[in-house]
Formats: sequence, structure tokens, C-alpha cells
Amino acid sequence: MTTICKKGQDDLGNCRPVSLTLVQGNVTEQFSLSAITWHVQDNQRIRPSHHGFRKGRSCLTNVISFYGKVAHLVDEGKAVNVFSLNFIKAFDTIYYSILLEKPSAHGLDRYNLSGKKLSGWLGPESGDEGS
Repeated sequence: MTTICKKGQDDLGNCRPVSLTLVQGNVTEQFSLSAITWHVQDNQRIRPSHHGFRKGRSCLTNVISFYGKVAHLVDEGKAVNVFSLNFIKAFDTIYYSILLEKPSAHGLDRYNLSGKKLSGWLGPESGDEGS
């Protein structure tokens, strides 16, 4: 277990614990990722416009796509309003137990997402305390 602080800040309020997992855990994680990715793509749960967490689609490809759409609208003489929200602190308030319920609501096996498998990496908020 080690701590990682956000953006070089040494304040403990900006740090989170990170578990250094074993090789078996990493292999299990890759199998889970493959199963989840296959399920999501096979059932078309993610639109093609989603970026940032898909293979071959990064935050940079999202910005490039967005810029292209805005440039096209400006070239057509249309007005464009852009709002940018900063969600960096929002991820500190996630209830991981709710996060684990969402995939099972879409047909993924809850067993593989709970217990000492995936939820163990999410931390104590995942509802895996004491097991």
C-alpha cells in the first residue's frame, strides 16, 4: 500500500491510498476488462462518440473531434457556445458500491464485480469491508 498525492500536493487531504497488486490480480483484472469490454461493445452500451476509456480513443481524440465539430459550425456561420466543467474533485465523492451495481444492472455478472475480485481494487467504499 502506498499513497499518491494529486498534482504534487503534499496535503494528506489530496492523497489517496493505492494498493500494489500481485501478478494474479493483474491477470484477473485483464480478464475482467476483456469480458466487460466485449459485453459493452457487443451490446452497444457505449456510443461511438465516447472517448477517454476506449481502446484507440483518448482524451486527445475527443478534443480533436470536438474542435472539428466546432470549426465546422463556425465555418457555416453558426453561433457556438462552449461550457467547460471541472470534475476533478467529483471523483473523490463516488460511492463505489453504487458504481458496482450499475454494470450488473446491464447484464454483467455481479459475482465477478464484487467480493475480492474487482471491488477489492476500488477500496473500502466498495462495500468489501472486513472480507
